[in-house]
Parts: sequence; structure tokens; C-alpha cells
Amino acid sequence: MTALTLSTAGAATLRADALVVGVAKAAGPKGGLVVAPGAEAVDKAFGGKLAAVLETLGARGAEGEVTKAVSPSGLKAPFVLAVGLGTVPAADEAYGAEVLRTAAGNAARALHGLKKAAFALPIEAAEDIEAIGEGALLGAYAFTAYQDRGPDAKEPLAEVTLLGAKPRDKAHKAAVERSLALAEEMNRARDLINTPPNDLTPEAFAAVVSAASKEHGLKVQVLDEKALEKGGFGGILGVGVGSENPPRLVKITYTHAKNAKHLALVGKGITYDSGGISLKPAGHNETMKCDMSGAAAVFAAVVAAARLGLEVNVTGWLALAENMPSGSATRPGDVLRMYSGKTVEVLNTDAEGRLVLADALWKASEEKPDAIVDVATLTGAMVLALGDHTFGIMANDDAFRTAIHEIAEESGEQSWPMPLPANLRKTMDSPTADLANMGVRMGGGLVAGLFLKEFVGEGITWAHLDIAGPAYNEGAPHGYTPKGGTGSSVRTLLRLAERTAAGDLG
Repeated sequence: MTALTLSTAGAATLRADALVVGVAKAAGPKGGLVVAPGAEAVDKAFGGKLAAVLETLGARGAEGEVTKAVSPSGLKAPFVLAVGLGTVPAADEAYGAEVLRTAAGNAARALHGLKKAAFALPIEAAEDIEAIGEGALLGAYAFTAYQDRGPDAKEPLAEVTLLGAKPRDKAHKAAVERSLALAEEMNRARDLINTPPNDLTPEAFAAVVSAASKEHGLKVQVLDEKALEKGGFGGILGVGVGSENPPRLVKITYTHAKNAKHLALVGKGITYDSGGISLKPAGHNETMKCDMSGAAAVFAAVVAAARLGLEVNVTGWLALAENMPSGSATRPGDVLRMYSGKTVEVLNTDAEGRLVLADALWKASEEKPDAIVDVATLTGAMVLALGDHTFGIMANDDAFRTAIHEIAEESGEQSWPMPLPANLRKTMDSPTADLANMGVRMGGGLVAGLFLKEFVGEGITWAHLDIAGPAYNEGAPHGYTPKGGTGSSVRTLLRLAERTAAGDLG
């Protein structure tokens, strides 16, 4: 994992393999290149002509832009890497957290293969340190566990030093601590998402959670297939029954010493989704190792909350199963008796995520938490509605839905509030069971949310995050987002825990 440190050293005197600075476009029609605050010493080493040199090399200051320039004799680092920050903010404004986070991520990705880089980006407050640290640590991520790494292979940037910060300042130190906890757990979630499904079975996932729980002093309980059968978890068992790798329900608990509020997080953990008997066609199943992204996010958020010692109780429920076709698999038309006691007619075995979540939601409800949030790569309909970068939010409480939307935006994650239209509920009526696992096709993401709502305990505030779009990036890396598993919603869940601990939510 990339190291993160603070330094009071000057940009001109610190020894590093690269020096990262920010550049931006001046406001107005001419829009010339401007060197961002934090890089004054670097500009001085260039004789005050850093912007001119970079413009000659093609830099325009646009977000996502990266420009490399050889250092003059006055700098210890051999080259300067300029990252675009977009338009210069107004005089009474600062560069936004997401702008800094993205710029730091772009820099870290561009510096693969180096040992140490010094970041001289704009820092006005601890929040800026946090954003730059997060972006650099997330941008330096690479999943190489299954690659034959030869001697010439470029490894991720090993160390990031932030200049312009105060190593002994309490708020600055806390910002580094939070950046490290969040990024390391988010990258662990990415590792899990990227792990091939022949290695990450439900049992193997549960083992990873157990090991991390021991490391961080968390309580963990793993219900295997025998315990699930004895407990009557018909939804989880109904999905996992077709696979040779049996399902698991994992409970991971962080408890604060004080009598704090209780937040329950529930994650969909389908370690591979073939669709079951309702088999997915070619072109739709190659990336289905990522169908456990919700469980990975919940796991990461609970561990991060524990590492930061938040004054809140957080329980994570990971509903783990592999959805496979076989002679023992659940068939379309079968009826499952769920853990809640309700019966569900399975019309499509590829609508399996809601089945495992239903059991986990009802189990989580038994503890009467102050709020439940479930996270899942649940529907393709949500991707069609919101695209690849935005997750949908549904809830049984409008204020809670709004709060999570605001928290997500504050955390740098794109999200959008979605409704739960009552008229769609009747489309899941079944002549055989209490309800079916499918309704009308149009508005399928909303139908799935309505299904889950049926399994939330009475009087409990609940929200559902459908992260099907942003959970797995099949395109090119960008900013601090790699190709493959992204760790979507981890930042939102952790911020929600922090806000709950602060008493901001009820």
C-alpha cells in the first residue's frame, strides 16, 4: 500500500522522484494558464515562467490533464508533473475537494513505477489534505495479484508526501489518518471485487472478513449452509442451492464503548452471478464477479469506522451466495419461504440479489437499529436510468433519502434520489405466493426497491443504494478510479457513519 506523509519541507529542497503541482485556466475569455497555490517555490525555480513552459508543452489547465516538464537546477526532483484543476475559482472560493481528489488521482496514476512523489497542491484546510491524500492513495491502486510481475514491471507509486501541511497539527494528522483508513479499506474492497470467482467463493469471502475482524478487534459471526437451513433463510439458500459453493451470511460488528446510535449496513454478495436457470447470455456474464460489490463496500465501511474509532455502532450484514444453474438450482416458478416468513414466487432466477438481501434485511431489522442502508449491484434498469457513474437512492423516508444524497455528493460520489411508486407494488402480486420477485419491466429498478421495502422491519428508517452502474469500471481508468472494481459507496457509507456519530441524523 502506498505510504502517505506530511512534510514542512520546501518544494525546491525535498528529495523526490517527482514533484506534483497544480495548474488552472484563468477565468475570462483569454483563459491563460495559472500556477495554483502551493507551487510558488517551483515557479520561482523556473524563473517565474513555469506557466509559460507548461503552455509550450501543451498544458491548458483542464481537469484530467497531465503535463510533464524537466526540472531546472534549482529543484531536487528530476521532473515536475503538472495536473489540471480546471478554471481558477473566484477570489472568495477555494478549489473543491473533488477537484483536488481527482487531480491527485491523475497524478498518482501517471507516476506508476516511482518510489516517492511530493505533492505541492493547494492546501487551505484539513479537508484539502484529506481530499488530496484520498485521491493519491486511490489513484495509486493496481490489482496485480494474478500477473507474472517481471523485474521491469512498474509498481504503484510507493510514497506520497504532501507539502504545505503541518505534521504536528491535530486536524492535519486526523486528515491523514482518515485518508489512510478510507483508502486502504476501499482498496481492499476493490481487491475483493477484482478477485476471480473461482477463488472468491462465499466461504473464501467469509474467511477474509473473519481475518480482518480479528485484526481490528471486531466481532464476526458466519452462518454456514447448515445454520442458514436451521434458521429458515429461504432466500439466501434458494439462490445458493444450485452451486457447489454453499452460501454464507456474515455479520461483522463494530461497537463503540459509549451507548451510541446503531447503524446497520446490508450488502449483496453474489460472488458470481450466472443468472441461474434464467441464464445470462454471452456478453452479460463476463464481469459478474463484481456482483458482490455491495458486500465489499459494507465490509470496507465497517472496518474503516472501527479504525477511526467512530462513536457509533455499525453492524454489517453480508449476504453471500453464488448463483449457478444445476439440477439442484431454484427454477422459475418455485416458491421460497423467506426468513421473514413471507413466501416469494421466483419468476426469474436472475433477480436473485433481492432474495438474499431480503433475508439479510429482515435479520438486521430484528436488532432494531436506528437505520438500515442496503447496497447492491441490483438492476440493469438503474444503469439505463442513471448511467455508469451514478448510483440510485431509494428510501422509506424522504428526509433520509435526501440526507444520503447530500452525503454522497459531499463525499465525491455521484448519486440521485429515486422514487418508490406505490402503484408498481401490485405488479409483484402472485397468484401462488405472497409476492413475486419480479414486476413490470419498465421501472425495474424501482420495482426492486419496492420488493426490498417489504422486508424492512416496521418503524425502521431504511435506504437502498443501487450501485449497478458505478461499481465496476469497464472503461479506461480516470482520476482516482481504476479499471475494474471501484469501491463505489464506501465513502458515502463511512460519511454516513460519521454523521450518525455526530448526531446529525436523528
